[in-house]
Amino acid sequence: MAIQSQAALDLTFHALGDGTRRQMLAMLSEAGSLSAKDLHAPFPVAQPTISKHIKVLERANLVIRKVEGRIHRFTINAEQLKHAEQWINKHRALWEGAFDQLDEFLANTDE
Repeated sequence: MAIQSQAALDLTFHALGDGTRRQMLAMLSEAGSLSAKDLHAPFPVAQPTISKHIKVLERANLVIRKVEGRIHRFTINAEQLKHAEQWINKHRALWEGAFDQLDEFLANTDE
């Protein structure tokens, strides 16, 4: 995996590591497009805090901002999530293979 790709994946997993940001992504996946005000509504925090979360999501390329006059609208960038999904699936196969080998080993030691 190229270094640039690893850095992007690191940003993605960092962004996904926070529950507020995951909830914001869930809201966007349901609604399709939301304003910053809409993203802020369910959270009992100050607007600057939400802005910081949005910036983390933008840096990770998980959301796309579109400015319509004074309104900033956000949509989810599913392509970036696909890269994370591919990484997880690749490693899931390795983990499952290791578990299968462990199961086989343990089954043979009981005999």
